Amino acid sequence: MADMKNHSMKRRRIITDVIVHVFLTIMAVIWLIPFVWLIAHSFREEPGQFCETFFPTAYTLNNYKQLFTDFEIMNFPRMFMNTLTIAIFSCLISTVFVLSVSYCTSRVKWRMRKPYMNMAMILNLFPGFMTMVAVYFILKAMGLTEGRMIPIALIICFSAGSGTGFYVMKGYMDTIPKALDEAAYLDGATKWQVFTKITIPLCKPMIVYQLITSFMGPWVDFIFAKVIVRADARYFTVSIGLWNMLEKEYVEDWFTRFCAGSVLVAIPISLLFIVTQKFYQEAMSGSVKG
Repeated sequence: MADMKNHSMKRRRIITDVIVHVFLTIMAVIWLIPFVWLIAHSFREEPGQFCETFFPTAYTLNNYKQLFTDFEIMNFPRMFMNTLTIAIFSCLISTVFVLSVSYCTSRVKWRMRKPYMNMAMILNLFPGFMTMVAVYFILKAMGLTEGRMIPIALIICFSAGSGTGFYVMKGYMDTIPKALDEAAYLDGATKWQVFTKITIPLCKPMIVYQLITSFMGPWVDFIFAKVIVRADARYFTVSIGLWNMLEKEYVEDWFTRFCAGSVLVAIPISLLFIVTQKFYQEAMSGSVKG
């Protein structure tokens, strides 16, 4: 009787696993279809935004080549480098801010600590683009919305308020035993030494997670970039450039190049995830624990 019951449970478990795996496979295929279509049409030889078949009938590398050789209307390499520079600096500054605020709220006791944490939590409930108009006029008053100051304005937009997004990092730091800090203080270490030689090394997985998320924000942002850069083509980011490729006066000639540009834009993020996948998973498990 017990053997029959175990056999029945095992059979139900196998059937359930098969159904779940089939469902996940179908969802994965559906999720991949747009990416397959995008990559296929980035090599399409026929110009224009419409194609009679799902997959192109003729392929070419000219779409990628023209992105890096045809600068008459749009300079894609310059857009790419503008975005990469802004994303790297914003990523580094944001990570430093988040680490500093997280350490202060997790390991240091100060008078306005809880009110600040409550205020930060409330502010994070609102999307950042709600401040777009106010931020633009503040930057304009400081003379940061013209010429060479535009990249600096964008870096400020993406990194200045990052300190309020400390909750995940703080949760990870809370899991680190405070006995380590106390032992270091007994040995004569300062708070700075504890922060740099104990806390930061133990937070490496979470730092990797923070670097990824801080890099992705500026890399894919369109709203702030469009408002601050406006029509100055010298400081276009890839999101603005790709958007302009779909304007009605350019879309017929630039649509396949738009597909090629979209593939190229996805490469840095994909490489970042592949290289840091192990640390990313560790960071996510640590953040859940916290």
